[in-house]
Amino acid sequence: MMMVTAVPDPLAGAAADEAAARGRSRAGARASAARAAVFGVSDGLVSNVSLTLGVAGAHSSPAVVRLTGLAALVAGACSMASGEYLSSRAHVELLRRELDVERLAHISDPDAERAELVRLYASRGLSPELADVVAGALMADPEIALAVHAREELGLDPARLGSPPHAAFASFASFALGAAVPLGVWSLASGTAGVELVVAVALLASVALGLALGVLTGRSPARFVARQVLLSAAAAAVTYGVARVAGVGAAG
Repeated sequence: MMMVTAVPDPLAGAAADEAAARGRSRAGARASAARAAVFGVSDGLVSNVSLTLGVAGAHSSPAVVRLTGLAALVAGACSMASGEYLSSRAHVELLRRELDVERLAHISDPDAERAELVRLYASRGLSPELADVVAGALMADPEIALAVHAREELGLDPARLGSPPHAAFASFASFALGAAVPLGVWSLASGTAGVELVVAVALLASVALGLALGVLTGRSPARFVARQVLLSAAAAAVTYGVARVAGVGAAG
């Protein structure tokens, strides 16, 4: 009986490469978004804990402390959102410009772009003949060819350039979530008891954030916990101390 050896389909291999690239892109985007969310929560927590402790250290009334915390939450979240929107918009526009340059190259010199694809797939183990077949099939659809070149040369997925409004909303929400922690505590306690409770809750929240960063980065959580707790405590202590001294001086 004659044995028939299956010949790998080069187009199927190219499609698999594309699917793998899209998968890596999505996974990377999710990890980046998760890290940004954790850092946003951390920013809101540290800034509002420090600010409200500083105002409390200046012997302000509980109502003033709560109002300050609320104003800081809104102002900080809006600032984070606007900054993220402008940054993301500029980033997307830059990527679109790169894509426009690549698209123009496909129109003005398609043979050179096809030759690049041939070299690419030949470098991945295809014979020159098969690489030429794959390149020809991809170049038959300009959008597919552009997507392949964008991923290989620019490292981006044309279908996933990012959404500035979504990024802005995520920054707003994450910062507001972190800033709401001390604000919620001040709504339950005031005076010395409020200070002690805010410090305790902020400590627990800092530990949770450090653990989250350790999980997301695959590194030792203990290092992130220690760093988060120490930096948060330093920021709060400095702000509280300065405000307390300034408050005493103003009262005198």
